[in-house]
Amino acid sequence: MTRKPFVGQSTLANGLLNMIHTDVYGPLNTQARWGFSYFITVIDDHSRYGYVYLMRYKSEAFVRFKEFRLDVENQTGRKIKTLRSDRGGEYISGEFIDYLKENGIVSQ
Repeated sequence: MTRKPFVGQSTLANGLLNMIHTDVYGPLNTQARWGFSYFITVIDDHSRYGYVYLMRYKSEAFVRFKEFRLDVENQTGRKIKTLRSDRGGEYISGEFIDYLKENGIVSQ
């Protein structure tokens, strides 16, 4: 028995910074220079432009996201509307959730 091929639709967010995808990877099998064992990726759904931040500890994800937010909002003059993640522990801390709410960012 064979299956029909999946004919999916690819829909992009309708504007820059309307949806951001993020994930944390690590620990890496081999540490990078200066002890980096983790990294966080942040990708804009509309433009597919991506950022990578190296981290020594997984707990740095919140600090790196704040850094990213300030950089891109200052550069574009737009605000991040939605943050989509796997809802791992680094994204569901009370401090992170409060920060998103204070800045009008919806967590998915």
